[in-house]
Amino acid sequence: MPSPRYADRHGLKPLGAGIGLRRDFYEALPRTPRALDWVEIIPENFLTLGGRSQRALDACRERWTLLPHGVGLNIGGPDALDDDYVTRLAALVKRLDAPFFSDHLCYSRLGGVHLHDLLPLPFTEAAVEHVVPRVREVMARVERPFLLENPSYYAAMPGGTLREADFLRQVVEAADCGLLLDVNNVWVNARNHGYDPRAFVDALPLERVVQVHLAGHDVRETVLIDTHGDRVCDDVWSLYRYTLERTGPVSTLIEWDQAIPSLDAVLDEADQARAVLAEGAR
Repeated sequence: MPSPRYADRHGLKPLGAGIGLRRDFYEALPRTPRALDWVEIIPENFLTLGGRSQRALDACRERWTLLPHGVGLNIGGPDALDDDYVTRLAALVKRLDAPFFSDHLCYSRLGGVHLHDLLPLPFTEAAVEHVVPRVREVMARVERPFLLENPSYYAAMPGGTLREADFLRQVVEAADCGLLLDVNNVWVNARNHGYDPRAFVDALPLERVVQVHLAGHDVRETVLIDTHGDRVCDDVWSLYRYTLERTGPVSTLIEWDQAIPSLDAVLDEADQARAVLAEGAR
């Protein structure tokens, strides 16, 4: 018997296609007449509320569901969880009435120093045992379903004893959290580390996928760089379709964080994601 879907257990419905609330769009996004299904925020930008950020957040909240997607939780780091950060995150999630929230399966702080990057964990049983109780603590304190994202990485941490997909599976199953599947990260990692992206998707606990990220990347001579600075390429769209065939429709975000174009250009990408979701539903 197949495992029950994480989204179904928590009453989470697919939201459609969304984009991120970035500073470039604080004025234009709340006023757009174009179709948009939901909006993702980086909570670190809104934990201290006030001024222009507060006005943009409130205006978007009047129109759309807002989903916090953090970069500062440091769920895999050796430092203790930042108590003040988790407290403020919980307050923001509840104030927005977000159906769920997410962060990355990585570490971003070491010895109290913020590294300003999302660094990969070693794919080991010990790392699983370290992360799982931290995830459970965060979920208990925020009191909302929580998703972990598969990060991009350019060097595997030493000492790995598990395949990447098995590591992800063990963490989310033992912690009983959801999975935010970044399809662009799958493609970038597969190309950089020499594995089959479709086989990787098949090896994941797809019944736990609640949300998908799509983004652009840079192609260098010997490596792909996950920049979120371009349109989604054809290969990633193809992998997205392949994923949806196995998951069914899931809330999908267009990430565009560098070389940010016009709002219409980002919404065009969201329109394409919405069309692919509709294809899958049919």
